[in-house]
Amino acid sequence: MKRLLLAVIFLIACLGAAPGAETPPELKPFVRGSWQDMLRAHAGRPTLVHFWGVTCGPCKVELPLLGQFMKDHSEVDVVMISADLVPNLDSATRAMLQKAGLASAENWIFSDGFVERLRFEIDPAWQGDIPRTLLIARDGTVTTIEGSAEIPDLEKWVVQQKTASK
Repeated sequence: MKRLLLAVIFLIACLGAAPGAETPPELKPFVRGSWQDMLRAHAGRPTLVHFWGVTCGPCKVELPLLGQFMKDHSEVDVVMISADLVPNLDSATRAMLQKAGLASAENWIFSDGFVERLRFEIDPAWQGDIPRTLLIARDGTVTTIEGSAEIPDLEKWVVQQKTASK
């Protein structure tokens, strides 16, 4: 009886979902070793890695622009990493990603209480300022953008990636 009740509840929930509604973004826990795992997974592909946070004012403006960039450039892997110092912001992080059109990006959230160690693995010189964008070329070359990324600069980088692959 309990299984039948659960099945009915599940069916109602599925039918009640708005058609075409985007599923909430999955948030992968970013812990020690995640940076190297992520680099291996995207090796040989142009990849935009964006560090942001829900408490970051410029990030709120930039996220929808990055969502549109991702939509316009399927040839670029987009990785979003919530690097907020404030813990337990999973639901706010998901809501912001979804609203910005980034639910289908690869989404991570810092999940280690020792965030300095996570930042050090990414870049020993990084003090934690966000927003921060890393553009990783097919050959592994990294271009770092401190502060908000300008879409024309990202577009120029994409063109460089296309010509480099020929």
